[in-house]
Amino acid sequence: MGQDYYSVLQITRNAEDAQIKQAYRKLALKNHPMKTNESTAADTFRQIAEAYDVLSDPVKRSIYDKFGEEGLKGGIPLEFGSQTPWTTGYVFHGNPDKVFHEFFGGDNPFSEEAHGSPSKAPSSLSLQVLNEDKYSSTIKDKILTIDVKPGWRQGTRITFEKEGDQGPNIIPADIIFIVKEKLHPRFRRENDNLFFVNPIPLGKALTCCTVEVKTLDDRLLNIPINDIIHPKYFKKVPDEGMPLPEDPTKKGDLYIFFDIQFPTRLTPQKKQMLRQALLT
Repeated sequence: MGQDYYSVLQITRNAEDAQIKQAYRKLALKNHPMKTNESTAADTFRQIAEAYDVLSDPVKRSIYDKFGEEGLKGGIPLEFGSQTPWTTGYVFHGNPDKVFHEFFGGDNPFSEEAHGSPSKAPSSLSLQVLNEDKYSSTIKDKILTIDVKPGWRQGTRITFEKEGDQGPNIIPADIIFIVKEKLHPRFRRENDNLFFVNPIPLGKALTCCTVEVKTLDDRLLNIPINDIIHPKYFKKVPDEGMPLPEDPTKKGDLYIFFDIQFPTRLTPQKKQMLRQALLT
């Protein structure tokens, strides 16, 4: 039975590309022969490199998922191929250092580039620190805590000065985190304002109504609508948007838009009543 590349990288078979990269980064740094004295380090380091070499390549991964290691390395019969059938088989070049250097960049595997760009650094990091002798360094885990402020906008940068790798010839660089917003099931953010779409039956759109809006902090707003709601109508609710990063006591505005629900059918009697009400 062939080796399981997914188990080698400690990921699931439905892992996305970013998860594969993250797994390789973590395991390659942990098991690099320069970092550990275990006798199995070199073999483990090679297995990790081969697993990444396969799973990071969409073509190799697809063939491995469908035919396993035997099909990947032994070749696929032509009847299973396409215009470019995989008939030669995969052979790992056998150089895990090449994979490592291509992934991290640079010749020094534990230089400041070894953890990717600062903007992608996780909150739990392995940082290379200088030993007391000032001539060697050690990889240690460190947790950086970010105090997220209300109203922070997408792209906000949080800088931890001189928290990057350090060594005899390496000046520690800054580590920078960049905020990325997740989509919300009810609201859409535009700068410091929030947009909310409320479905409403045609009858209520024409005869006034009250709209209930559950806010981000779980308050329930009851907004009276005394106007006739037409397709381009919207209601502005001041000071119910996102907190302002400069002053969280102040907020942007909430804009309520309406999705008018028209009836799918009307009885002749109701049609007559609408004609009398609307066409007079």
